[in-house]
This record gives sequence, structure tokens and C-alpha cells, in this order.
Amino acid sequence: MSYYSKPLNNLINELVKLPGIGPKTAQRLAFFILESSIENAENLARALVKAKSGIHFCRDCFNFANDELCPICQDPKRNRDLICVVEDAKDIVAIEKTHQYHGLYHVLQGTIAPIDGIGPEQLKIAQLLKRLKNTTIKEIVLATNPNIEGEQTAMYIAKLLKPFNIKTSRIASGIPVGGELEYADELTLSCALAGRREI
Repeated sequence: MSYYSKPLNNLINELVKLPGIGPKTAQRLAFFILESSIENAENLARALVKAKSGIHFCRDCFNFANDELCPICQDPKRNRDLICVVEDAKDIVAIEKTHQYHGLYHVLQGTIAPIDGIGPEQLKIAQLLKRLKNTTIKEIVLATNPNIEGEQTAMYIAKLLKPFNIKTSRIASGIPVGGELEYADELTLSCALAGRREI
């Protein structure tokens, strides 16, 4: 038996589908929306519909965009000799927050994961190779996650890039800043040792 009216129950059921939202949080959000003004609720609904219908993938890098190109691809100040390959659009945000990278991006929209039935043909790898033809790209930075799927995807792309004679680098992985060696697992320590640099 439901304690809520059907419209409220439907709202909670839709909210609980969002990542990281459990039943209690969905209930709290639903009550917040109901206690807000009708104008606020309509603004939220309009923003959702506008985002879903107005946002698509950038023609060049496959980041989210509301024009043909995303803001990064449109920016004339970006270094066009450099492409950072990431798994998802949200990874771009993480890298941009560092203020250390000023090149372009390429979003794969996932990783190679045979167990989940995802092969290279489901990713935007062919589009990356197409971008490299007739361009001035001097370096590709592979910034996939340091897990099995991310490493496998980076290695696969690195092999495909060999004939292009373009410098290919991989983001470093290992001990996080502020971390302690005694708490690091063997794989993390191995990566840190393999990626050591001279000081």
C-alpha cells in the first residue's frame, strides 16, 4: 500500500531512478518540489526538457554541446596541437578544474569492456583516428581511468596511433597527493614506481 497520492508516488519513483538517489532522498526532493512555488517547479521541468532536447554531441570531440561545436572546440585560445582522450564528458570537467591543460579533447563515450559486450566499434575510436588525418596534432594524451577497462582501452588506442607517428602519452597514476604509502595497494604502488620521474 502506498502512503502517497499517485502523482507524488510517480514523482518519487522517477527521482529514485537518478544515480545516487535512494528512496529517502527521492522522497525529500519530491516534498521540496511540492513545497516550492509552481513557478520553481515549472522552471525545473523546462530546464530538464530544454537540456534533453537541446543538447547533443559536439561534431568534433563528442563532448556535450548546444551548437555544432562545444565551447572548448570553439575556443580559439585552445592548443590545437594537443588532444586529451577521455572516457566521458564529465572527465573533461575534472581535467579543466586543474587549469593545467589547454588543448582539445576527444570523448570516447565509454571503455572497451568485453564482459558488458562493449567493443572498440561501440566507442568513438574510429572518429578519433579520422580527426588525426590532415591535422597538425602533435600529441595525444590518453586520460582513461586507471582501472582494467581504462588501461585496456588506452593500450588499444596507443597501438592504433603508432602508424601516425604522433607522440602518445598516458596520464600518470599512483599515490595521491596527501596519501600514505602504508595504505596504498600493490597496484597503485606499482603504477607509482613505474611512472617515477627524475627530480
